Amino acid sequence: MKARHELEKVFADIHDHQDMASFFEEIFTPKEIKDLELRWELLKELHAGQPQRSIAARHQISLCKITRGSRILKKPGSVTKRLLDRYYGPREG
Repeated sequence: MKARHELEKVFADIHDHQDMASFFEEIFTPKEIKDLELRWELLKELHAGQPQRSIAARHQISLCKITRGSRILKKPGSVTKRLLDRYYGPREG
């Protein structure tokens, strides 16, 4: 079994929040966790309808990172969009 497939299965099998938090701390470096947190923040802000340029300025990052997130949210059947809708409500408009 390939490592990526194994990791996907492991993540899917973790149902306890504390176990997931511990697993994150064990397998990711602090920088990797910070990068994941930033990616999630960008996606949340895009989902909320904030302009890409203001997101880029606020986080001092390139528009390329934000454009990727925008494409993810526009993709038909996006799991990320479905999760954001579930946790933060569907975006109107």
